[in-house]
This record gives sequence, structure tokens and C-alpha cells, in this order.
Amino acid sequence: MYFQRLRDLREDKDLNQTEIAKLLFTSQTVYSRYERGVLTIPVEHLLILADFYGVSVDYILGRTNNKKINK
Repeated sequence: MYFQRLRDLREDKDLNQTEIAKLLFTSQTVYSRYERGVLTIPVEHLLILADFYGVSVDYILGRTNNKKINK
């Protein structure tokens, strides 16, 4: 599964893949594979990204178009 939303969220903050990889304590190559859907994103990384971008995990996964986190 290709995660266009991960790329869009990253680019909206004017960040490159290396900067996001550092946030996740991984390499740029691994992060690139997450965006392209070559590797499955670990839950821990998914949660970090959702918190960082202020969106729900469901939004990142394409399960909703609502960016807001339901509390």
C-alpha cells in the first residue's frame, strides 16, 4: 500500500525523508520504503507520526478523510 498521505504531510511541513527518519530513529531508506509501501510501518512509528503531524492514525492509513483526532 502506497502512503501518499505520509508524503503529503511531510511535504506540507517542508521536511525531507531524512528529517522524518531521524524522528523515528531509522534510516532514510527505511522511511522511504514506508512511504512507498514496500515495508509495513511498525505501530510505534505510526503513532509517532500521527502525534507529530497532529492527525489520526486512521487518516494516515486512508481510513478517513478527517484529519482531526477524535477524543
